[in-house]
Amino acid sequence: MNKLTKSVWHQMTTEQSLQALQTSVDGLSSQEAAMRLAHYGSNSLPEPARRSVLTRFLLQFHNILIYVLLGSAAITATLGHVADTLVIIAVVLINATIGFFQEGKAEKAMDAIRRMLALKASVMRDKGRHRVSAEALVPGDIVLLEAGDKVPADLRLLDVRGLQVQEAILTGESMPVEKQTHPVGQDEALGDRTSMVYSGTLVTRGQGRGVVVATGANSEIGRMSGLLSGVEVLTTPLTRQMNLFARWLSLLILLVAGLLLVFGTLAERLAFADLFMAVVGLSVAAIPEGLPAVLTITLAVGVQAMARRNAIVRRLPAIETLGAVSVICTDKTGTLTRNEMMVATVVTGSAEYSLQGVGYAPDGDLLCDGHVIDDSMPAALEELGRVAVLCNDASLHECEGVWSVEGDPMEGALMAFSGKIGLEPRTLRAAWTRTDIIPFDAEHRFMATLNHDHRNHALVAVKGAPERLLSMCGSQRTADGNSAPLDQAYWQVQAEKIAAKGMRVLALAIKPVAPEHFILEFSDVEQGLIMIGLVGLIDPPRVEAIAAIGECLRAGIRVKMITGDHKGTAAAIGRQIGLQNSDRVLTGIELDGMDDLTLAAAAMSTDIFARTSPEHKLRLVMALQSQGMTVAMTGDGVNDAPALKRADVGIAMGRRGSEAAKEASELVLADDNFASLTAAVRKGRTVYDNIKKVISWTLPTSTGEAMTIIVALLFGMTLPVTPIQILWINLITAVSLGVALAFEPTEPGTMRRPPRPRSEPLLSGDLAWHTVFVSALFVAGVFGMYANAIDKGYSVELARTIALNTLAVMEIFHLFFIRNFYGTSLTWQAVRGTRVVWATVIIVTCAQFAITYLPPLQALFATVALPPIDGLNILGVGIALLLIIETEKQIRLRWRDRGG
Repeated sequence: MNKLTKSVWHQMTTEQSLQALQTSVDGLSSQEAAMRLAHYGSNSLPEPARRSVLTRFLLQFHNILIYVLLGSAAITATLGHVADTLVIIAVVLINATIGFFQEGKAEKAMDAIRRMLALKASVMRDKGRHRVSAEALVPGDIVLLEAGDKVPADLRLLDVRGLQVQEAILTGESMPVEKQTHPVGQDEALGDRTSMVYSGTLVTRGQGRGVVVATGANSEIGRMSGLLSGVEVLTTPLTRQMNLFARWLSLLILLVAGLLLVFGTLAERLAFADLFMAVVGLSVAAIPEGLPAVLTITLAVGVQAMARRNAIVRRLPAIETLGAVSVICTDKTGTLTRNEMMVATVVTGSAEYSLQGVGYAPDGDLLCDGHVIDDSMPAALEELGRVAVLCNDASLHECEGVWSVEGDPMEGALMAFSGKIGLEPRTLRAAWTRTDIIPFDAEHRFMATLNHDHRNHALVAVKGAPERLLSMCGSQRTADGNSAPLDQAYWQVQAEKIAAKGMRVLALAIKPVAPEHFILEFSDVEQGLIMIGLVGLIDPPRVEAIAAIGECLRAGIRVKMITGDHKGTAAAIGRQIGLQNSDRVLTGIELDGMDDLTLAAAAMSTDIFARTSPEHKLRLVMALQSQGMTVAMTGDGVNDAPALKRADVGIAMGRRGSEAAKEASELVLADDNFASLTAAVRKGRTVYDNIKKVISWTLPTSTGEAMTIIVALLFGMTLPVTPIQILWINLITAVSLGVALAFEPTEPGTMRRPPRPRSEPLLSGDLAWHTVFVSALFVAGVFGMYANAIDKGYSVELARTIALNTLAVMEIFHLFFIRNFYGTSLTWQAVRGTRVVWATVIIVTCAQFAITYLPPLQALFATVALPPIDGLNILGVGIALLLIIETEKQIRLRWRDRGG
């Protein structure tokens, strides 16, 4: 291939571009594409620069608590407390190591999400239309563009139809640019090169076709290194709020610690070295340094869990919002249904037929009045099949016996229909060359193509909504192949009969034109069409979607189906999937006649909306939000972007969704399945619950540890647990027990609770009470066990060992309590726990046995072996704690249920 500079493509003609790239309008062969991919490399931008491993590790020490600990280590070393110094340094290193690995895990999670959201492109290869990964594009590929697509590479346009492209990412120009195919001057600025489209820009309207001239780093966006972004940081408003909370709490604790240091030195006359270590222990115990990290881990775990269920989180705040969703506005086709359309009913001017078959396979019997037609095909059906092929952009492919559609599922079903009645689509398209097109648009609700054959004939093939085509037709085809005046009433009755069966209805019509007619205008089809027939297409509901809707309704989440389908079709599908109020359907025309107040009331009482446009979706979202609802909205088209952005959670379809829809959304459903959306809502509630559990476990235990030291210092008592022991217990439990809550499964009944209010505070009055109550029990348990040991005549070392192990056991039993927010913790299911919980409990238990019975650790932490009877007493304290706080919870929940 010739080596050409980037600056000349826009000034070349289309023929010169194709010649220079050694390609044609039919595209490359698969073999040639593979050779060029090996030569040019992948069509992807270089990986963004990332911090080195050493830098990432050193940044883990950039934390206020770490600075405090390092300063404390330096002072303890100066005071000769070598053991204390070593433990503090160990705490710092372990915390840094955990943060380092957690950040690496977050990067891997985001990389996986980028791969799942890889851009797809429609290309011409092997003389057919195929959908491939954008990374596989090479110079010379012919790319097809439609409204909503993100341009996958730099393209020299070959032909366009009303093509407009948003190029703000490159030029800063906010208005879309009208594109054309004529060459422009060599010195034209990037924004004025109207014969080109560039990688990363967005098609906002129309259709087009272009040849790839540059990929990857050689593209315009590849040269703009400033546009490269780093790894997405796993932060949300919640984690930022908790980071701020932890920072202010840290400053408060340090202030308290300083006051205690002054109080102990001046009032209690305590030795500075011992007092300083106690204050260090207080600081470590009270500051929840691991809380932001554990919250981030919880969110990362939730992101990966959702990805496994085909729900890809693009913006992390969506996880929090999902738990509060109170209404889901969803498409029908492909989301609630299988998106495997097939023509099931055909009506001509003189007969009604039914078709059998599965999916897109062009095989199946044609029946009339229950009898299979296996001899000559009626002429009206052949003409209907011809229109179905010519007015169609889809193609069918067979792979290992499975037929799939490339393009719109409805158009794929029409192609399969033509095959079932004996037509060969490729032969038909070759015989009737398409010379112009009016693409389908939601505004005019039809598609029309102008086709010429080799016998000097020309015709316009049209398909669209029945009511729209009936207004454009003046006659209809009769059984003998002639034309007769249009019978509007007949076709309207037939359309309603088909729609009542839950099918989508399409009308097909033709209009013969003069052979010299090569430009198709709207005026050519607005009247004078000949109605050929109606087809009824069925897209059966997904079985899993029916179950998912039932789950949503039990969870207090309303489901609204918003579809462009016929009113009867929408009602029939609504009944099949179990929507509430399925007999009440509002159409787009009826919505247009409502003011905002009336629409808000109608939106609350109606669950099915038919014949709607993207503008109606936006109005419905706003109407529901005005009633205090938290709205999730699904969408797939470029025109859905405003509604997706306005919704509290925008959800795009991964398979059939446009790039515009995906970019406007917080969530992408990789399989376009409503059941995946319900699973995402369930996981969103679970993640929010787990975040509350992490906080509800961390704050009381941290406060309890701190209060143990504060009480001892204020009342001049001997510390029941030494500062170095506090450092140990804080390290071993915070990095294990707290993290275990990030992996908690969904609680029973999660999807039987009503949605939580968006205004519900995370740090609530209940949490404040729980923190005070549990920390008081911790102080009582630790001091009680310590005082009991001293009363028995035990040494201070043994008494402190008992207090230390009591603290650890109470934190373990508190963990089992926290695992069940809404039910009882006193069941076998609750006790059985999860593998992660028991793994962390075993780790903490083994660590406590090691510090209690291994001589080297006994010397380091000033512990002694426990008598078995005292071990049982410690276990009893943990059980007593669980019983007390569980009883308090049940009393509080029942009191609340009774309206107290």
